Amino acid sequence: QVQLVESGGGLVQAGDSLGLSCTASGRTLATYALGWFRQAEGKEREFVAGIRWSGGRTSYADSVKDRFNISKDNNKNTIHLQMNSLKPEDTAVYFCAAGPYNRVYRGTYDYWGQGTQVTVSS
Repeated sequence: QVQLVESGGGLVQAGDSLGLSCTASGRTLATYALGWFRQAEGKEREFVAGIRWSGGRTSYADSVKDRFNISKDNNKNTIHLQMNSLKPEDTAVYFCAAGPYNRVYRGTYDYWGQGTQVTVSS
């Protein structure tokens, strides 16, 4: 089992930056990948960014890849999502997710955090 705890959401204005963090506990992450998803009100959950723990390979949704950056802190079992040039359409609940890489590669994350609200005002 992996427990995920997100932090860092809040209310910002368009153009601002905001950072999210997700700390994982419960097992070693060496064979895992972690990611961020978001769900806006009335919309389906969508992938935002992901990172493979071993090697640090990253991936991004096209809508954020020039503005967001995902990184990891090996010593703290934590991933970060730095969000820059935020837009009102980035408003959503952001979820941290984790899973074995061989399942994440096929689109399945097994563990999810509770989510943190990000609101971007215009």
